[in-house]
Amino acid sequence: MRLALAAVATALLGVLVTAAPAEAHTTLTSATPGKGATVTAPAQIRLTFADPVRFTGVVVEDATGGHHESGKSQAVDNHVTEAVAGTLAPGVYTVGWRVVAPDGHPVTGEYKFTVKAGGGAASTAPTTPAVAPATQPATSAEKKTSSAGWWWIGLVVLVVALAGGGLALARRRR
Repeated sequence: MRLALAAVATALLGVLVTAAPAEAHTTLTSATPGKGATVTAPAQIRLTFADPVRFTGVVVEDATGGHHESGKSQAVDNHVTEAVAGTLAPGVYTVGWRVVAPDGHPVTGEYKFTVKAGGGAASTAPTTPAVAPATQPATSAEKKTSSAGWWWIGLVVLVVALAGGGLALARRRR
């Protein structure tokens, strides 16, 4: 019985002290126009992620819920481009995005920018970075998904399996 308990304790300790699996969820690193920027009407939205992405979707929505994207978004490595339909009228717009990260998990987020009336200089706010770096907590404008719950479920299954194996071994030796 002592041997079984020692095996379970060793396995549990080994699992707890090893690093958790790396989460390869990507993050939005910059965008044009950028988060909070005031710009002249853009012809396209360009998003840059930390990693290559696939299965992309981008929406450009005005304050009344009208959509202004033209066609499907195009992804090349870690860059996603969405053409804007027509010329955007002055006002606040929300860019919403959903991509699939290299680890297969969908990652979503959104941010706002403002189109100013008339021509002139393109921005009163920096366009890079568009969102907080990955080391900062996500805000409501940058939503993330996580698989941390599966890590704990796997840990519990492993501990139960090791305990069951230890008990079976102890009974066999009696």
